[in-house]
Amino acid sequence: MDPAIKERFDEFIRKRGMRKTAQRDVIVEAAFASDDHFTAEELLSKAKKIDPKTSRATLYRTITLLQECGLLREIDLGRDERVYDPNFLDSPDHSHLICVDCGKVIEFEDENTTVLIDCITRRLGFRPATKSMRIEACCDKLRSEGVCENLIQMRLGKTG
Repeated sequence: MDPAIKERFDEFIRKRGMRKTAQRDVIVEAAFASDDHFTAEELLSKAKKIDPKTSRATLYRTITLLQECGLLREIDLGRDERVYDPNFLDSPDHSHLICVDCGKVIEFEDENTTVLIDCITRRLGFRPATKSMRIEACCDKLRSEGVCENLIQMRLGKTG
């Protein structure tokens, strides 16, 4: 985990007059152990592997705090569930390509999309606060070859 994440979060809760707790530290560690997206339940499972006493209530409160301090963002991947993305400190304006066949999510950044979003929002009288795009697409490999490893893994319950 990047130490800047921990420092930013610790400073944020200190300024709010909150105390630093071991459970919050475990949740932050679990959330930022990788750049992978996660649901609250997945994060709870990761945190419980570090400390089995991690509470669900503390987890949800900590997720809210992480969002408020700009370290975590709730994103819509079209699965009717809340998914959190921990990869916004280094890449605040990245976007997501989602395969509608297997659910695979690919993060990307592109200067052209940044310029396009800036042009559109300014033309409509806005200034972008954050920039992100979600593209849903069909898997070319499945269409051309009739098979997609990601779809097979998803159906076997081994999504990652």
